[in-house]
Amino acid sequence: MDILNTVLALIVTLGILVTIHEYGHFWVARRCGVKVLRFSVGFGKPLIRWRDRLDTEYVIAMIPLGGYVSMLDEREADVAPELLDQAFNRKPVLQRIAIVAAGPVVNLLFAVLVYWGMLVAGVEKVVPVIGSISTDSVAEQAGLQPGYEILSVSGRDTHSWDDVNLALAAFIGESAVVPLVVRQGVNGLRQEYQLSLNGWHFDPETQSPLAALGIQPYRPEHPSVIGQVVKGGAAANSGLQAGDRVVMIDGQAVAEWIQLVDIVRHNPAKALQFDVERNGQRFTLMITPDEKAEATATVGYIGAGVAPTEWPPEMLRHVRYGVIDAIGGAVSKTWQMISLTLDSIWKMLEGVLSVKNLSGPITIAKVAGASAASGVEAFAGFLAYLSISLGILNLLPIPMLDGGHLLYYAVELLRGRPVSEKVQMVGLKIGMAVLFSLMGVAIFNDLMRL
Repeated sequence: MDILNTVLALIVTLGILVTIHEYGHFWVARRCGVKVLRFSVGFGKPLIRWRDRLDTEYVIAMIPLGGYVSMLDEREADVAPELLDQAFNRKPVLQRIAIVAAGPVVNLLFAVLVYWGMLVAGVEKVVPVIGSISTDSVAEQAGLQPGYEILSVSGRDTHSWDDVNLALAAFIGESAVVPLVVRQGVNGLRQEYQLSLNGWHFDPETQSPLAALGIQPYRPEHPSVIGQVVKGGAAANSGLQAGDRVVMIDGQAVAEWIQLVDIVRHNPAKALQFDVERNGQRFTLMITPDEKAEATATVGYIGAGVAPTEWPPEMLRHVRYGVIDAIGGAVSKTWQMISLTLDSIWKMLEGVLSVKNLSGPITIAKVAGASAASGVEAFAGFLAYLSISLGILNLLPIPMLDGGHLLYYAVELLRGRPVSEKVQMVGLKIGMAVLFSLMGVAIFNDLMRL
């Protein structure tokens, strides 16, 4: 069932984003008088097809990993003389630029719309209050203390831990002094601290920017009570049930969930004796944690989740904007994500960021499924982020992508004549090599993450 939900989430996610992207091309092409032959969501064998009054064929195809808009073009097929004025290649270069750019631009505008909707509806965030500071960390050297609320990072206001992480992620690989404004308590005085980064690196797959700096967010205490067990996991197979309280493991007292997790992680494939309380009765279970490989070690897990704990009201913040004010907030959020994405691409080219950060369809499917299961807010945020990524990717000056076509049209605009077919064919081959290489790396990374 989990696999089915993940696949469905991937199809819905890509279906929405591809439709929006291709509709941008379609809408502008129609406004420029270009005849659209086909609007396809997906590739391969058509599953559903119909035509409109202008004889455009609409298709939903079998393979949901993309789409396209096919237009009348003399370079693709012979065009009847009476339809030449509707051919894409006969349109002025500025109109062709507008048609090609419309897809990625609509993806970026869609992200603004999603963020605007989230801000107007209101989102609940965890207040970014520091829970603990790691010894000998950057945060400790800066003088930060538990209980401080982070108000801004490098001049950018931070209403939640998401905001803090995004602001810090912009400094990966850099040597810089990052100013933080904090306060202790709701009425505490604002104070400024400085994080001194020196070629700051960390592995995004195993650490967050916060953890890399030695900052642990505040979390309410979670008692060692089982919230749910995974069917077929070590916990379920050994008889552990939701509602059970684990009081001891191998003679070691356990009161908090983090203690349970720590013991299990450090004992993969080793039989452990769990002392458990259930309905006032105490008994023992023998559980052997399963194994899984992480970046630096093999760790244990039993397939159990913690019972939910209520957050203190003062640690939650409801962020909500008016209809007009939300526009500025949505544009600012979109621009922040655009800047972060472009900065990450540049750092990969420089070698500052590892290509291990590239993700393919498997990772997208897993994240889409997880965000969909987490609720509308999480899924909408992921959809907006992926729409931004799709828009930026398509604007890169790589032949085969929209950005490659825009590069050719920009040259044509400057030279006064089109780029030769020979040059375009060479560019196409280079573009295919680059794209297939990137896809290969991304899929390889996906498989390694599995």
